[in-house]
Amino acid sequence: MDILMVGGVLLLLMLTLLSGGVWIAMTLAICGWVGQAFFTSTQPGLNLFSAFWESNASWELAALPLFIWMGEILFRTKLSEEMFEGLAPWLGRVPGRLMHTTILGCGIFGSVSGSSAATCATIAKVALPELKKRGYDEKMALGSLATAGTLGILIPPSITMVVYAVAADASIIRVFLAGFLPGFLLMLLFSGYIMWWALRNPKRMPPAEPAIGFIEKLRRSRNLIPCGALIVFICWALVAGWATATECAAYGVVGALALALWSRSLTWRNFGEGLMGAARTSCMIMFILAGAAFLTKTMAFTGIPRELALWVEAMHLSPTALIAALVVVYLVLGTALDGISMIVLTAAVVLPMVQKAGFDLVWFGIFVVLLVEIAEVTPPVGFNLFVLQNMTGKDSNLIAKAAIPFFFCLVVCIALITLFPGIVTWLPDYVMGVAK
Repeated sequence: MDILMVGGVLLLLMLTLLSGGVWIAMTLAICGWVGQAFFTSTQPGLNLFSAFWESNASWELAALPLFIWMGEILFRTKLSEEMFEGLAPWLGRVPGRLMHTTILGCGIFGSVSGSSAATCATIAKVALPELKKRGYDEKMALGSLATAGTLGILIPPSITMVVYAVAADASIIRVFLAGFLPGFLLMLLFSGYIMWWALRNPKRMPPAEPAIGFIEKLRRSRNLIPCGALIVFICWALVAGWATATECAAYGVVGALALALWSRSLTWRNFGEGLMGAARTSCMIMFILAGAAFLTKTMAFTGIPRELALWVEAMHLSPTALIAALVVVYLVLGTALDGISMIVLTAAVVLPMVQKAGFDLVWFGIFVVLLVEIAEVTPPVGFNLFVLQNMTGKDSNLIAKAAIPFFFCLVVCIALITLFPGIVTWLPDYVMGVAK
């Protein structure tokens, strides 16, 4: 059977199972099993066990449940409420007001976690209840969280960036530095859309809080100090090389517990509830990761990613047309693969093509990361959609629909870095030049 036909069969099976209410992780695993059992000569049972073990037996992945637990502690004590009360006076005159906290929170936390799943889950746990309680539009909050959560893989450090740098034999430091300006640009685009939406839909915004003086703003901002100090400490420990991302996650948990004790809002009840909530969310994410890893093995055995890349190569396209074709290829792959797998399975064919066309490999790395971000919010296998679906109980298609405007912000960001590649390359060139 033609390889692309095999991909169509697996995609149809996936859509059928998801629409039938089958668990997401089970759907991915079933599609992987069918693909290997019927379209390859390998043993699906052996690969199933190895995929589940390899995807979860990771020291780096240990940061995921710890960061989620930190979010649970902030959510179940009064710390997150105090943080929002401290931000509210300063955002009162900005269109969209506290809606911007989802973007700001994901940007800051993404620089620490390096994972879109951890960023999305942690900020959603803290921000969604507070925004809903204050009367903000839930659809906008879900859409902004689904897409802003992807900042975890664009703003360094990022596991996806490390994998790309190794595959492309590029400098990891240069790739990291290249992610900062596009990350800030994307945050501005997200916040810009929120401001535009708020101005267009004033009736869907909660009533503005009474204006207060500067001194009163400073007084209320003292609520920002505890959580702000914790976030600054975690970022400093990571940037200074004092701790790994996993160790920073552990410090975050200890710090959140200490702050909750200091504020006298930590009880045995909310401690236990937070621990169980973190366990449930972490297990859900890890189960989905395991199913996705098994499906990735199936894609590798069937050769679908390589076939798509070879198909593009055989067309002998101009540089601009090549980039356009690669956008289509990566978006198609993003419906069934995670970002790291997309890079690993296509690097051997795509990178020589890109280099031959005259594109900078560091620039292309950020280009691919942005495409991976789009894949995170693209049905049927948009990972951030699954995370929010399981956390909120909302249908993933509803969340995907809410994320459409922010999806186009990602597209605009890709267009801007393509038209103005200096957005990506200026900072690494400048820093490395100064270092010399």
